[in-house]
Amino acid sequence: MPNNLLKGKKGIIFGALNDQSIAWKTALACYEQGAEIVLTNAPIALRMGEINKLAEQCGNTPVIGADVTNMDDLKNLLTKSMEHFGGGIDFMLHSIGMSMNIRKGNGYTGLNHELEHKTLDISAMSLHRLLQTAYQLDALNEWASVVGLTYIAAQRVFPDYSEMADAKSLLESIARSFGYHYGIKKKVRINTISQSPTRTTAGSGVKGFDGFINYAEKMSPLGNASAEDCANYCVTLFSDFTRMVTMQNLFHDGGFSFTGVTQAVIEQMEK
Repeated sequence: MPNNLLKGKKGIIFGALNDQSIAWKTALACYEQGAEIVLTNAPIALRMGEINKLAEQCGNTPVIGADVTNMDDLKNLLTKSMEHFGGGIDFMLHSIGMSMNIRKGNGYTGLNHELEHKTLDISAMSLHRLLQTAYQLDALNEWASVVGLTYIAAQRVFPDYSEMADAKSLLESIARSFGYHYGIKKKVRINTISQSPTRTTAGSGVKGFDGFINYAEKMSPLGNASAEDCANYCVTLFSDFTRMVTMQNLFHDGGFSFTGVTQAVIEQMEK
């Protein structure tokens, strides 16, 4: 139920591809909570996805294409967004990830390193580019909030998650480091959310995903967090109720991250 947690706030949502994506759900949740938003994705994703339908659902909000590996594109995105909002930006969601090696079927011990550079560029360095551009343009308002989506493979080994584990580790490091500098400059807070495995277009591309998500469900006391749950958590981090939370990697996974074993898993192993 809407209660205007984000009334008067203005933000940019990166990465909404279709109605399965966390970014899509987050855009809707932010709009329902009173925020004004701008939607963005890579030009090829805009052609492949259904983002214009989402824009209509969010009050015919603007859609501005941007290649997150291109500084000029990011500068254009932030400049046009500020023009649309008539001022600075209060929140941004970085929901961007693509593994070039996974797409090509290359296992972790046989990576194509040129492709790995592209994976890191798209999935992690893009956050640094975005924050650096915002920092230089003074695009973010005081107490603005930036959230990046990550996964626990940054801390633990999940063999088929491959090079994306490296990308998520870098993403989390960038959030901490830039969180310090942006916090000192303008009280901007930067966090990552480590979400449960979620049935999105990107997540479903990981080998063995069905087994992956079923295992997490059995290992989580509360079960897996859904895309809608994650969207609502993003809203709280964009709101004024979390002003003193920054530089954190926040596990949103039903308790998976701190559970050694569950009875359901023990029973499954004993069959």
